Amino acid sequence: MATRLIGGIALAATSAMLLAGCAGGGDSGDPDAIAGDITVLTQRTDIVDTVFQDYKAEFEKQYPDVNVTFEAITDYEGEVATRMNTDDYGDVLLIPNTITKDQLATYFEPLGTVDELKEQYRFVDEQSYDGQAYGVAITGNASGIVVNKKVFEAAGVTEAPTTPAEFLDALQAIKDDTDAIPLYTNYKDGWPLSQWEGNQGTPTANPDAPIHYTEIDDPWSKGEDHYLIDSLLFDAVHEGLTEEDPLTTNWEESKGLLGSGKVGAMVLGSWAVVQMQQAAEDAGGSADDIGYWPFPNQVDGAFHSTISGDYKNAVNIHSEHKAAARAWIDWFANESGYAEDQGGIAPTLDGPTPATLADFDTLGVEYVELTPAPAGKESLLTDIFNTAEIDLWGNLYRQKLVDIARGAADGDKDSYFAELNSKWADARAEVEG
Repeated sequence: MATRLIGGIALAATSAMLLAGCAGGGDSGDPDAIAGDITVLTQRTDIVDTVFQDYKAEFEKQYPDVNVTFEAITDYEGEVATRMNTDDYGDVLLIPNTITKDQLATYFEPLGTVDELKEQYRFVDEQSYDGQAYGVAITGNASGIVVNKKVFEAAGVTEAPTTPAEFLDALQAIKDDTDAIPLYTNYKDGWPLSQWEGNQGTPTANPDAPIHYTEIDDPWSKGEDHYLIDSLLFDAVHEGLTEEDPLTTNWEESKGLLGSGKVGAMVLGSWAVVQMQQAAEDAGGSADDIGYWPFPNQVDGAFHSTISGDYKNAVNIHSEHKAAARAWIDWFANESGYAEDQGGIAPTLDGPTPATLADFDTLGVEYVELTPAPAGKESLLTDIFNTAEIDLWGNLYRQKLVDIARGAADGDKDSYFAELNSKWADARAEVEG
């Protein structure tokens, strides 16, 4: 069911308390019993030499017999996936998106049962298999839309739209009354288009949405999440409310465009708010110019937002210092402050609500945490969309949607949705026999 996040509660648990159940070591929760050199892989090349060095210093104060070395990787997904063909992929690493649930036990040390970890952490089901949990989220994200409020205000829009039609009207007002690009797709970089998928379960307030997709042949039919999500993208492009030439978009540049008020909105996870606020300040504006609005649809008079975990820290099953690696994972989640600093949802159940979601508090947004797949069907959704060759979490099918909407490819919205439904139905039949 949809729930509201509870904020303002101080973290009470410590990593030492959690280490009593640490797998693969037999060590006690006594910091003096935790020792060894560990390598921690990270995708944060931008802060590994600054913020992460502060983390290292604080962690090593608590665990003086552990020495932490970081390895920051630019092409994290590609390089780590290759390295996992060997035993050498660090002691602590972020579970790559290419790892399927049935592969978790091959590469990672179990951290405990799902039920045990759910007493402390959010998002535990997301990297679990057969009742065992293998990762702890570094932070959590909400789904929604990053907006430059000054741009919308200049167009006469002062409240978050409650329907897709209202949102399109707001974008049209920006086009008519300002010089800003109403909505930026980041088509060329591709991966930002996958952020639209983060809204699954949001328009219909349905925590069972991914399970529902596996049970129907037509996810792109009226009233379904994918119809609502992809219709909004299609209609915005078709009506000329996005960048003029999507082939020239640039992710790094787009942050400055939104921050400076040259772009009105981008559909991104809440992780992006902090970056856009910094971009606003770099452009001579204010972080207060940047807001975060929910997807423009309401159920029973309320906005909703699907929340999910970001990358999950995990222990390499081949690590020689698993207790020290586990100590880092728990300390990072409970004491580093990373999630709060990045404007994310705390991975701990009693963590604070981030200031970046202040607009959600004002709007009374209700949060949807997706129901895990039933036992034995953990990979069913993935199997269906891979067989259908519809990359829900990729960029190709939505790039084609944009191309059709802007007249660069044949078809229209109805024909493309019919094509997607047909592929989905065929894939379901093939996967389920």
